[in-house]
Amino acid sequence: MKVAVTVNGTKQEHEVEPRTLLVHYLREVVGLTGTNIGCDTSSCGACTVLLDGQSVKSCTVLAVQADGAEITTIEGLASDGQLHPMQEAFRQHHGLQCGYCTPGMVMAAVSLLDENPAPTEAEVREGLEGNLCRCTGYHNIVKAVLAAAEGAAS
Repeated sequence: MKVAVTVNGTKQEHEVEPRTLLVHYLREVVGLTGTNIGCDTSSCGACTVLLDGQSVKSCTVLAVQADGAEITTIEGLASDGQLHPMQEAFRQHHGLQCGYCTPGMVMAAVSLLDENPAPTEAEVREGLEGNLCRCTGYHNIVKAVLAAAEGAAS
C-alpha cells in the first residue's frame, strides 16, 4: 500500500506492507532511528512520536493509518542547530541517564506542554506515566519538564 506522510516537515511517499508498524516505517524506510523500539508491547513509550501534534506510541499505529498525517520525531525538534527547549531542559537538568527512553520521553513531554503549558509536578508525573525509564527515579525528568514549562531551561 502507498503511504504519503510528512515527517519532520519533509514529504515522504513509500510503498509499505499493510502490517508495517509506524515505528518500523520511520526507522527502516524513512531512516530516522531516533525513535526507539523498547518493548514491542506499547508499555514503555520509547517509540513515542507526534502524529498530527498528538503523542502516540508508534508501535501501536500502522504506517497506513498515518497516511496523510504530519509526524514529528525527535530528529524534527531541533531547528537550525539549536535544541528544542525541551531537549535543552533535559540536557541542563540531567533528565536522562542511558538515553534510551529519552526520545520518547521528550516527545511525550512536548505533547504534554502543548496540552497543558503550566502543569504542576503531579500533572507532569501523570502526563508521563505511559513512558518508562529504567535508569532514573524520574526526579530530573520531571524537573526538566517543569523548567521547560517555565521557559527557563537553566
